[in-house]
Amino acid sequence: MNPLRTRLAYQLHKAAGTHDAPIWERLSREALKPGSARRTVNVKKLAQLSSGGQTVAVPGKVLGTGLISHPISLFSFSISDVAAQKIKAAGGRVLSSSELVESSPSGKGVLLVG
Repeated sequence: MNPLRTRLAYQLHKAAGTHDAPIWERLSREALKPGSARRTVNVKKLAQLSSGGQTVAVPGKVLGTGLISHPISLFSFSISDVAAQKIKAAGGRVLSSSELVESSPSGKGVLLVG
């Protein structure tokens, strides 16, 4: 098991208990799954499912296929350089797990994609 992924799972599990937020517990469980069980989402899919200014969490990898025209705040376990550039070019930002929990402690309004 990747020690960084284990640390991420622990941080999300701790946030779930602290803020009584089931979404962080779900992301914690997803972080511990093997790589073959994780999801892959393209920027195009994020553009279709999200709206401007929304916070999105992807329990897997985000790839750069497609375009996005509105800003989102994105957290994912992994993101390609091209996808990160497209998100930032649209005015969005890529969040760390601590930034995600800090911006929405209860998890309300966070869209889980994948």
